[in-house]
Amino acid sequence: MDPNIDIAETSTCTTCRFVEDKSNYWTAVLYFKARNGTYYRVPQMANHNTGPGYQAGGMTVYYFQPRAPTQNLKVVAFAKGFRMITGNPMRRSNSINPNTTAYRASSFRCFDGADLGFGVPGGADSVDTFDLPKRACTGGIRSNIFFPQCWNGVDLDTPDHSSHVAHPVGGIFGTDCPPSHPVRLPLLFIEIVWDTRSFNEPADWPEDESQPFVFSMGDPTGYGQHADYVFGWEGDSLQRAMEVCTSGDGIPTNCPVLTVQDTESMNNCRLPNKVPEVVEDVYIKELPGCNPIQAGPKPATVVPNCAAGTTTIDAPLPTDVPAAIVPPWPVCHDGSSTDPLVPRCDSIPVKKSFPAQVTPV
Repeated sequence: MDPNIDIAETSTCTTCRFVEDKSNYWTAVLYFKARNGTYYRVPQMANHNTGPGYQAGGMTVYYFQPRAPTQNLKVVAFAKGFRMITGNPMRRSNSINPNTTAYRASSFRCFDGADLGFGVPGGADSVDTFDLPKRACTGGIRSNIFFPQCWNGVDLDTPDHSSHVAHPVGGIFGTDCPPSHPVRLPLLFIEIVWDTRSFNEPADWPEDESQPFVFSMGDPTGYGQHADYVFGWEGDSLQRAMEVCTSGDGIPTNCPVLTVQDTESMNNCRLPNKVPEVVEDVYIKELPGCNPIQAGPKPATVVPNCAAGTTTIDAPLPTDVPAAIVPPWPVCHDGSSTDPLVPRCDSIPVKKSFPAQVTPV
């Protein structure tokens, strides 16, 4: 992707709640590995309190205004052409220094129990793990991923897509940037909720009772969880939002400088298929591409001379909107809740009704 192209200008729609956000967010996807060795892509579902209407998969993206104690007090929005990654797809063990902020940048929440684990920040020792949960999660699994929030102020990107940015020193919240990366960026945090509810039967799990999920790059540990970000906000809209929308409640309609769109418009923004392959809603014999299972603990390696097909098609095929999955928690409230962090169901227009329940077969 050419960094000189302003994707905010070339994009025709966005799957984000804010119309001004045309950024690209990417993570590896999760697969269920059956006892017979085949794979089924795990669907994604709407997160807690994401607003009326059920989002067709996707992720929840947060932009925090980091609070530093002494330095880097001004938050500077990303510049056009900026991009970065967080995490390492080759990791297969918990090899990060536990005394560094990066140690808590990637984790998993196993939703179970009465409250399904809601309300505790991502990366908390008491409820989260740094590898994929080893037990069945009755309400699904959530990925928690923090991006670096400190920039060297020079490079929009680097060959490794990560050395131009850094985590703050001493923790994710309320700490200063290192001298090498003195510019404070918005703290970008994403959550992806994997609907594993249909894959909790013990008879479907491996005979040794090990957890059956694997990321698309062949990672059954979860330590290789990673994410990519390509900035694409329109004009100075993100900077204005960082300066004006400081309440911290996370409710989109409480940010007056941005334009909120309905859920149907978000779901209907689809990128046409460019590769003729079927990898969803069916069991497949192997993970897409050349991604054999590499369980570690040594770092994974790239498969040489990959023979997987990469031919694109001349006329991209339309992509159907996936069926909306009803999550086991509220996405909004009808006016009876006093929780300031929960959006009202009438706060965002809903253009159509959604199915009562859809689960994978």
